[in-house]
Amino acid sequence: MTQAAPFGQIRNDWTLEEIKQIMNQPFNDLMFQAQSVHRMYFNPNEIQTSTLVNIKSGGCAEDCAYCSQSARNQTDLEKQQMLEVQEVIEQALVAKERGATRLCMGAAWRNPTKKDFPRVLEMVRVVKDLGLETCLTLGMLNDDQVAQLKEAGLDYYNHNLDTSEAFYPKIITTRNYQDRLDTIDKVQKAGINVCSGGIIGMGEEHKDRAELLRTFATMRFHPNSVPINLLVAVEGTPLAHMKDKTDSFEFIRVIATARILMPQTYVRLSAGRMSLTDEAQALCFLAGANSIFYGDKLLTTENPESDHDLMLFAKLGIKMQENAEAKLQSQKMAEQITELTA
Repeated sequence: MTQAAPFGQIRNDWTLEEIKQIMNQPFNDLMFQAQSVHRMYFNPNEIQTSTLVNIKSGGCAEDCAYCSQSARNQTDLEKQQMLEVQEVIEQALVAKERGATRLCMGAAWRNPTKKDFPRVLEMVRVVKDLGLETCLTLGMLNDDQVAQLKEAGLDYYNHNLDTSEAFYPKIITTRNYQDRLDTIDKVQKAGINVCSGGIIGMGEEHKDRAELLRTFATMRFHPNSVPINLLVAVEGTPLAHMKDKTDSFEFIRVIATARILMPQTYVRLSAGRMSLTDEAQALCFLAGANSIFYGDKLLTTENPESDHDLMLFAKLGIKMQENAEAKLQSQKMAEQITELTA
């Protein structure tokens, strides 16, 4: 069995060879190591739950090959204007009633518009007033926007890397990899928790998955939340032909490796859960996944129904994290980064 050295230590100097050794070891050994590391930092029978709200859909100028919201892809998605604050409040109340601890609000932008940004800030404030954690995904940010989000009290900013730097140009050409890294750096320096993940199954090779994880694991500060998505192949996108191309065991290996490399990070099961069996999801939780998107729909794609998730949790003896616990964890993470960057 490949052993982290020392076992479960927080490291930022992982080599690609080390990561490949971890990911490629016998499955049982990998699962044992991941679960052992997970228990050092988290309750193994507790899941953090986030709900996604699409506050502005379609018409995005980016050319992401997987995305139904790109204006360049010929999908059936209907473009919609930005939601009103009251509409977000109503969806936030439903999410909270169902047990979610975080509301993630996404807008199909390359970067936020000056006209709409004040409304986004108001959404952050009102959702926080409801007792939920707040998360936004708006594309690239400038320094002034980051400062305003910090002042509004934003808990998390999501900015996915999607894949390895080498494979990235095959998926996106309208924005480079460094653009994404720069936005993450700005957010971290402001003391806002970072949520950044990737997508498995876009045609990348095994080494690309290892490289993606290495990018996260060698950041000065590991992302506080890493969503691991399984590609949802949407008709009308360049990746529509990639449906059901990823073996679930390979996906679980990525989850387990992320847990070992980033022991304090929330590893989230994100898009693509509809194609995973309950048994595969159970193995993901055993591998160290401790967060999910909770609710019947993600930004534009389907998600398991809340009742189904609750039944699965009951079978596994898993409970959903309480709001107070989630907020305390986020606060501690942000404070640690603020102290180290001061």
